[in-house]
Amino acid sequence: MRRHLLELAAASALTAFSIATAFAHASLETPTAPAGSYKAVMRIPHGCDGQATHTVRIDIPEGFVGVKPMPKSGWTIDIEKGDYARSYDLHGERVSSGVKAVIWSGGALPDQHYDEFVVRGTLAGVEKGQKLYFDTLQRCAGAEVAWTGHPADGQDPHSLDHPAPMVTIAERTADGHGHAHGAAADDMPVVAGDLEISAAWAKAMLPGQPAGGGYLTITNTGDEPDRLTAVTSPAAGAVEVHKMEVVDDVMTMRPVDGGLEIPAGGTVELKPGGMHLMFMQVAEPFRDGGRVPVTLDFEKAGKVELTLPVTRAGGAMDHSSH
Repeated sequence: MRRHLLELAAASALTAFSIATAFAHASLETPTAPAGSYKAVMRIPHGCDGQATHTVRIDIPEGFVGVKPMPKSGWTIDIEKGDYARSYDLHGERVSSGVKAVIWSGGALPDQHYDEFVVRGTLAGVEKGQKLYFDTLQRCAGAEVAWTGHPADGQDPHSLDHPAPMVTIAERTADGHGHAHGAAADDMPVVAGDLEISAAWAKAMLPGQPAGGGYLTITNTGDEPDRLTAVTSPAAGAVEVHKMEVVDDVMTMRPVDGGLEIPAGGTVELKPGGMHLMFMQVAEPFRDGGRVPVTLDFEKAGKVELTLPVTRAGGAMDHSSH
């Protein structure tokens, strides 16, 4: 019994050490992702030998194309461009050059604080199991830290003093086309231009129910508004964006005229009890555990195809009277 407790204590200590060590390193928030749209969130947990970080440089690995950095208040962004080692298919076009490095400078990230630096792009021409390394450099007033160590085959990256943050390519769980190339997983956002589409799902329907509801969240990270102009699905004869409102003390639902605006820097949530997708002329009621394909058409981001998982969870919306 004593030996067992000692072994458990040793294992717990080793796990805690591994977690602490991982957090002490610059790392990507999402270390595993399928080919397609990818939001690389670089986590910088501390400065250089106690000094504040004033510059962060991220070298873009081969296979991550169409890169756009996210601005940060108080920081200046510089972009280095160059040729890729090969050409890639990016939203139906062949590209052979693009962003090779992004540098944020002029800020002040104290050693005792933590921050994130974000770039978005597309993982293209990659295979399952492949690893892409995002070499990252922190500069401070009198020192710097280079997270550029690449492990040898079979070597634990955490055994390196300064391992490069990396993403491992995973197998896709849902296929799609268009700018967002489909959702990789139900809990992963789909990126299309400046838009991020997340929390997408459809509500299971009752037998004989002619219309169903769909829900999702759209975030616009850009500095210009976009507009959802149309929604289609092979699972329904028509799809509209509906809103709920009170008219003469009566709750009504009606289509959103002129499309749904996604304001610059804003988020629009389609949810039960509020705005939602209305699937009409549904031949086969949505069943719990099923999936509903949809195509969203935006003025600027273009067409985005994704799949809504069907669930009974949440929602008081009743579409049976439509």
